[in-house]
Amino acid sequence: MKNIKIAIIGLGYVGLPLAVEFAKKYQVVGFDINKTRVGELRNSVDVTLETASEELEQVNVSSYKSLIDSGKGLWVTDDMSHLDDANFYVITVPTPVDKSNRPDLTPLYKASETVGKVLKNNDVVVYESTVFPGATEDECVPILEKVSGLTFNKDFFVGYSPERINPGDKEHTVTKILKVTSGSTPEIAHYVNEVYKSIIVAGTHLAPSIKVAEAAKVIENSQRDINIAFVNELSKIFRLMNIDTHDVLEAAGTKWNFLPFKPGLVGGHCIGVDPYYLAQKAIQLGYNPEIILAGRRLNDSMGPFVAQETVKMMIKRGIPVKNSNVLVLGITFKEDCPDIRNSRAIDIIEELGTYDINVDVFDPWASEEEVKHEYGIGLITKEKDLKNSYNAVVLAVSHKEFKHIDLDQYVVKEHVIFDVKAVLPKEKSHSRL
Repeated sequence: MKNIKIAIIGLGYVGLPLAVEFAKKYQVVGFDINKTRVGELRNSVDVTLETASEELEQVNVSSYKSLIDSGKGLWVTDDMSHLDDANFYVITVPTPVDKSNRPDLTPLYKASETVGKVLKNNDVVVYESTVFPGATEDECVPILEKVSGLTFNKDFFVGYSPERINPGDKEHTVTKILKVTSGSTPEIAHYVNEVYKSIIVAGTHLAPSIKVAEAAKVIENSQRDINIAFVNELSKIFRLMNIDTHDVLEAAGTKWNFLPFKPGLVGGHCIGVDPYYLAQKAIQLGYNPEIILAGRRLNDSMGPFVAQETVKMMIKRGIPVKNSNVLVLGITFKEDCPDIRNSRAIDIIEELGTYDINVDVFDPWASEEEVKHEYGIGLITKEKDLKNSYNAVVLAVSHKEFKHIDLDQYVVKEHVIFDVKAVLPKEKSHSRL
């Protein structure tokens, strides 16, 4: 492992924690095209909250030269020339879907072009971004070859080690999650495995091929998506029977092998996206993936469903719907996390708007600027600014701040509270999924 010089391409939720851990042992250049992000990280500020300022302060170096001189640490930059000395590149850019839920590999293509411009003989490029099986070798390698002028598996090599970061989770951090690794030749596979093994205390699993590692990643989240879709469908069914789904799940969970999935909104940049990558590849091969896409459709329907059920409850209670005031608590894609990408809480907000309802949104974790840019809506940023005249409250995201919130001070006498994730005591809400 001597003389290894690592470059991490993309310093988001995945790339930054990985860069920090590698920097404790190796010389690491963290590269990102977002100048604002680079400036924040140089000042040891991580707005994603995945890495503490103290951790960044410990590994950050003052200049590129000091990184070279010291032989370890982290230098964050948007200057491509600082990638020249690296010999082990790790690409950790997002892989989203477009508005039609088709995989968008544009960030991956651009990152491959960036690395291709600095690629040298015997360099290794490892991809961590979630993709469909075959994407690394069929989509990315040709770009590396074309831009660098080098030959795959002769002049340079690749690997794939899927990210397993769980945003907001301070228990299952990058070094504590077992890492799947792979490489384009048996020798490179073992080399990639050893590099990761040097920092991953949970250990590694060396997959027999890159395609196997890619497939393993994409089915992890597809499996969760399908299981959540099942309990979401149960929630709809039991609602018609006037049965509390959580009571049913608690009773069923007394069996040792019952899987503890709960109903809710399924968004984010992993579970809400990854199944489309596998589905798209299957369709290209002539197979129509029925269960995967059915699960996606079911989960995507839950936001509008919550809004519609809220309106129904208001009507039953004699609350005028048009021009009523409704408070939605939470717009991030999951609890205790500032990430708003692919949040399905927006589906609740937009559906409520179709009834000419005045919707206020409060989320202490979300950035007002990001929400405005991404979704075109304003946020109430402080709890003291909430009205005391809401006809309904939808608790969409189970932030810790909401678990003991006193909603009585914000609602009128006749009101409805829909607790999507069953955060509140049962008697404090009128409905939950």
